[in-house]
This record gives sequence, structure tokens and C-alpha cells, in this order.
Amino acid sequence: MSTDKAKGKITAVQGPVVDVKFSCADDVPNIYAMLLTHTIEGMEVFLEVAEHLPGNVARCISINSTTNIQRHTEAVFYGSSIQIPVGDGLYGRLINVVGQPIDQGGPIQHQEKSSIRKTDMGSRVRVSKNKDERRSFEVMETGIKIIDLLAPLVKGSKTGILGGAGLGKSVLTLEIIQHIVKRYQGSCVFVGIGERIREGNELYYELKNHDVLSKTMMVFGQMNEPPGARFAVAMTGITMAEAVQKKNQDVLLFCDNIFRFVQAGSEISTLLGRVPSETGYQPTLLSEVSEFHERIRTTKDSGGSITSIEAVYVPADDLTDPAVVAIFSFLDSVLVLSRERIQLGLYPAIDPLLSSSSNLDIDIVGKRHFDVAQDVIRVFQRYEELRRIVLVVGIDELSSVDRIIYERARKMQNFLTQPFFVGEAYTGKKGVYVTIEQTLLGCEKIISGRVDNRPEEEFYLIGAL
Repeated sequence: MSTDKAKGKITAVQGPVVDVKFSCADDVPNIYAMLLTHTIEGMEVFLEVAEHLPGNVARCISINSTTNIQRHTEAVFYGSSIQIPVGDGLYGRLINVVGQPIDQGGPIQHQEKSSIRKTDMGSRVRVSKNKDERRSFEVMETGIKIIDLLAPLVKGSKTGILGGAGLGKSVLTLEIIQHIVKRYQGSCVFVGIGERIREGNELYYELKNHDVLSKTMMVFGQMNEPPGARFAVAMTGITMAEAVQKKNQDVLLFCDNIFRFVQAGSEISTLLGRVPSETGYQPTLLSEVSEFHERIRTTKDSGGSITSIEAVYVPADDLTDPAVVAIFSFLDSVLVLSRERIQLGLYPAIDPLLSSSSNLDIDIVGKRHFDVAQDVIRVFQRYEELRRIVLVVGIDELSSVDRIIYERARKMQNFLTQPFFVGEAYTGKKGVYVTIEQTLLGCEKIISGRVDNRPEEEFYLIGAL
């Protein structure tokens, strides 16, 4: 391929799919290369090469709207894949997939650019020369009781918040952002993938009001944008996080919503005419999800870590959906939000029995924390069996032992609810931050029966016990 700017002519536009013909085979850009063309009005349109067709044609997916592009318009190849500005100039700013500011805050001050596509991934995990030296785990306190107790956040891990529509994934993500960024003074990258513009707007002002905008970088590819933008925005986000990590800083990566990334990939696959797999999703589902997740890691050439928290939309509340299964196979912790708990008014609506975490380990959290968490899970499992009996015969038919367990479980269920800072306008209650020590102490008191004489209503939406 020639090194100077190769130029092609647009031969076909079918929605977001654009075919560009080049004069000779040497001029056809590589896969993921970026081309630039213009509409009749002079608006820039970015194209990413997705396939090579016979006759020196590059089939591209557009990153922005293709309305009013004419045939035979010139498309110019700029010598690389999509590159975005990286560095401290992005703090407090809002950009789109190709790194342009969309917050009307003027041009971005930056020193360097980075490609959003990585060709040479490799497995550059930091390896200790001392074989006896064990990997150290640093637990990050979120201040949210149920998360700190049952799915502790560990630096460098991946956590998923799974739930259907309207279960509070975005609210929970927002609460974690403002607790952790304030407490750890860390850097935060927020990636809005295919969600509503209203949510992005609310997030911006919420972060501004809680004074954490100055430590946050934001990139959005929203619901109204073509699938090319919604797909590539995940790569833009991880590139921003990697740039912070290279400066020996720990970074938090928040994605809302990673399912939309898979959905956009499915749309692109259909537009390119690929035959879907048996499950109805794109045949490249697993490789696309892994391409994103394998970049969230600690590397030997950087002292920083990337800790990701991803909201995962669950279509029709079906946890066996192939896309959801593909995503949570890469996660260390899975927090499942339950519609039943929302109906009971239990916020956050995390189901303790469906959620799981590989970080809930004696070596990571210590023996006391591990034992308390196991006791809580046991109480909830027994409560689930007793609840069905109570629905049929009533609470009076339970034995005295079962009745005590039933009542303690209901108190525990209420105790693990919590008023959020970001939900103050809706609940009318001031948000509270609860330390891990306070959470463990409260759970121990309930399990040991020291608060058996208190009514369960007193435990609802409180902080520490």
C-alpha cells in the first residue's frame, strides 16, 4: 500500500455501509483503517474499513451519519486506524468516538495521539521473578453495603452489573463512581455505549455537582448514532484508560452499557451480510467481547491497574442470553439486579443468591469477612425456602427456630438496602457511606440475634446499624 494519502471514490452507500473503490490494489487500505469523506454540505464523515471486496473495493462502516453523501465523492485514507487525543487534557471533557469534543468547551489540549485498535496484544501480564511472592490484592471500599459484603471490589478486577430495563444499573454505576473517585482520588474513564443522550447529560451534571468531574474523562457513542460509532466507542474508552495506566496511575473504567457494544457488533455483522450463528448473534461474538476485555489488564511495563465496572443490559431478564453469557465469562464479579426486589422496594436491588464473586476469598478479604458473608448467604438461602412455605400456610405454622431465621433474614434484607447520594432527589433521604467494618458489624449483630427485639422496619434504608 502506498505511503502517501491514497484516495478512492465512493461507489455505493447502503445505510451505514459505504463502498470505496481505489485505482490499484496497492492503494486499498488495511482493515480498521480510517477514511475521511464529506457530505454535500461539507460535513466530515469518518469511515472504518471492515472488508476487502474484489475489484480494489474497500467496504467500510461509517462512524457518523451517511445522509447526503454522493456517489463518486472522494474518500481519503490518512495512514492509520482511528486515532484519538490522550493525556491530561481529557480530564473533565466529553468526547466522541474519534476524539472530537462534544461539550462545547473548545479544543482539547493534548500532546499525543493513540490508535484505538491494537494489533499486537500478547499476554504481557506482570510476572514476579520471585516464585514465592504471591499476587497482592487490594480491596477497594465502595461504601455500598451489599457490594462490599458479597462482591468486594478488588483493584485490577472486572465487575459486571447485570439487569433488565429499569432496574437501576446506571444509578448504581453513578453511585460507585462518586464514592470511589472521591475516596481514592483516582482517575476515572466513563464510556457511554449506546445509551440514552438524557442519561449522558444527567451524568455530566451529576459528576459536576459532586465535584468529581475534574478526575473523569468521558466518551459517548449514544443510541441515536450509527452502529459503527456504538461499536468503536468501547475501543476509544479502553484506549483512554490505557493511556492513564501507562503513567503508573490506577484507573477506573466504567462502561454503560457493554451489551450495546455486542448489539452494535451484531448490527454491523448483519449489514455486512454475514450469516448469524445458531444463537442469532454475530459469528464473531466471542472474539469481539474478548478483544475488549483482554485489554483490561495489568501489564509489566506499567505500574497502574485498570479496574472495570460494566453495566450489562439483560434482554427480557433472561440471564441465559448468549451475549450476556459471553460477557460474564470474562468477569470476576457478577452483581445481578432483580425485578422482584425492585417491586419490594429493596434498593440497590442486587440479588444476593444470584450474584457471585471470585473476590470473596479468605486470601483476599480475610477470614472474618468471608465467614460473615457465608453466614449471610446461608440465611438468605434458608429464607428463600421458608418464604414459599409462609406464602401458603402463614408465619404462625413455622417452628420457633425457623421463625427466628425467617425474621433475621428479613432484617438482613432490609439492612442491606441503602439510601444513595445520587438518589436523594427521588427518595428524600440523605445518602450514606458505610465502611466495610460497619457493614460486617451490622451483619454480625443481626445473625447473632442481638437485635431480635427490634422491628424489621427500623433496618430499612439506613446506613450503619
